[in-house]
Amino acid sequence: MAISGDGIDAQNANWKFDEQVAEHFEEHISKSVPFYKDGHHLVTKLSDFFVKDDSICYELGSSTGTLTYKLAKHHNFRNAKFFGIELEEAMVKKAKELHKSENLIFVNDDLILYEFEQSDFIVAYYTVQFIHPKLRQELINKIYKKLNWGGAFIMYEKVRANDARFQDIITTLYMEYKLENGYAPKEIIAKTKSLKGVLEPFSTQGNLDMLKRAGFTDILTVQKYMNFEGFLAIK
Repeated sequence: MAISGDGIDAQNANWKFDEQVAEHFEEHISKSVPFYKDGHHLVTKLSDFFVKDDSICYELGSSTGTLTYKLAKHHNFRNAKFFGIELEEAMVKKAKELHKSENLIFVNDDLILYEFEQSDFIVAYYTVQFIHPKLRQELINKIYKKLNWGGAFIMYEKVRANDARFQDIITTLYMEYKLENGYAPKEIIAKTKSLKGVLEPFSTQGNLDMLKRAGFTDILTVQKYMNFEGFLAIK
């Protein structure tokens, strides 16, 4: 069994968000995703433009619940409700241990099967990239349908570059980023191997096309660094 860093085991082409990952998730993701916490801060600030009294709001793939909790805390003077929807039971269990608020609910369910209420604000923070490509458009269509008019969908994704040369540049820079954050080469390779067939990023244009096919026409990149990008889409 290889180690992908932070004491997390990694099997070839079989990355899992299990109990072990849940225990080390925040430490691991903060060192693996550039400006991870800054993105949380920006999403929270953006929510001010869309969350109202009695709003229903969702984080899709809420993992250990940090962002969902930050949003709920930020709007705790409202009657809005914040739901963190997460497929992995270990993640939901950890989220419930760490974060408690009257306006915050964590749900263990599959995003494709879950019945959303009409919503003013939906966030997918590095989540859609883990949805199988054959189901991805179905999920984005569902999100568009369940947003109220004027509501927002914020989607952060790892993205592929638009040609091979740029992809080589970005891949090298990202490897150097992880090395600078203390990961050993063998840990970086183990993580890369474990994500084969599990994490399938689209390009920036591929994500834009998917949003547009669902019905979104007002779309803006609100944050981008190397191969990590945040999109704001308004219905």
